[in-house]
Amino acid sequence: MLYFFQKVKLLYFSLYKNYNMKPKLDEKDLAILTLLQKNCRMTAREIARKIDSPITTVFAKMRRMEQQKIIKNYKAILDCKKLNLATTAFILASFSYRNGETPLSQRVMAQQIAKFPEVQEVHIITGDWDLLIKLKAENVDAVGKFVIDKLRLVKGIEKTLTCMVFETQKETTDITLPLKRQLLEKIQ
Repeated sequence: MLYFFQKVKLLYFSLYKNYNMKPKLDEKDLAILTLLQKNCRMTAREIARKIDSPITTVFAKMRRMEQQKIIKNYKAILDCKKLNLATTAFILASFSYRNGETPLSQRVMAQQIAKFPEVQEVHIITGDWDLLIKLKAENVDAVGKFVIDKLRLVKGIEKTLTCMVFETQKETTDITLPLKRQLLEKIQ
């Protein structure tokens, strides 16, 4: 019986260890991810050609990275100006951690704010403010309407500070990956 429990314990710890391990990515994996960030419509054949790898290998690597949730989704990047949503604002918000006797959760508050369709990002932050919110809207009036009619009505919000964006020099979701110069030059 003791032997059985030792086996179960070893199995549990090996599964736990494998579950919490960071996935190992080789140079080809990083090249695939770099190419997909630039153009997620690129075919496996095109990727295989660029990185000198068989198409079956590229398919297998992409499937593995999808299963490991390294690749979370494939999305189109839209032009906000052409969709009449050219106004960007960053809003700092602080809230009372207690509403009477009921404690409020920063995570619950962030999740509630994230449900508003205008909101692109919600971050829990440190410092004098509790949340950083990124918003895309039609114009300054729409930002003001959001803050007054929606955000400030969220239970527990104490104060907000809105920063309007005048001009954007860089806005990306790309992550810079540690590719060797030789392969990076090859895929660009």
